[in-house]
Amino acid sequence: MLPTYRPHKRKRRRKMGFLARMSTPGGRATIRRRRAKGRHTLIP
Repeated sequence: MLPTYRPHKRKRRRKMGFLARMSTPGGRATIRRRRAKGRHTLIP
């Protein structure tokens, strides 16, 4: 059986990176929430 999660850095950055977050209203809200919470890293 094959593993279901096969990580790829480029794909992850494109999908969940800072620019991807800032490009949508929901993503900007996520960044705002994480900043308000005082997260050390805003983006995983």
